[in-house]
Amino acid sequence: MMNETESEIEIVVTTRYLQGQSDPAQKQFVFAYTIDITNCSAEPLRLLTREWTIQDADGKLTQVSGDGVVGKQPWIEPGGTFTYTSGTVLNTPLGSMQGSYGLVTADGTAVQAKIPPFSLALPNMLH
Repeated sequence: MMNETESEIEIVVTTRYLQGQSDPAQKQFVFAYTIDITNCSAEPLRLLTREWTIQDADGKLTQVSGDGVVGKQPWIEPGGTFTYTSGTVLNTPLGSMQGSYGLVTADGTAVQAKIPPFSLALPNMLH
């Protein structure tokens, strides 16, 4: 689990390996990640965009960007938390992700929230 607080936004990430959806013989390792985004500021924030850099153990980088998360652009009220789960597929049993969210306040002020790197790994692979 990774926990990061920046600009009055708290981000907590929990990851898990999806063995039933993976096929190691075909170099297909599927991971899910659940992210809790808590608005610790005094005003509502709307999550508009996301950007990810995904890296596998071979150094392969994948960039992903788009509107919202899991098809939503939620408003997060002060003290509120938005939670979602998504996933990614790696060619190796170990990798990492990092990125950022683009949010706006009710008056349109842009806010960037960085998501520091977190690991994706088979159980018991990292100590």
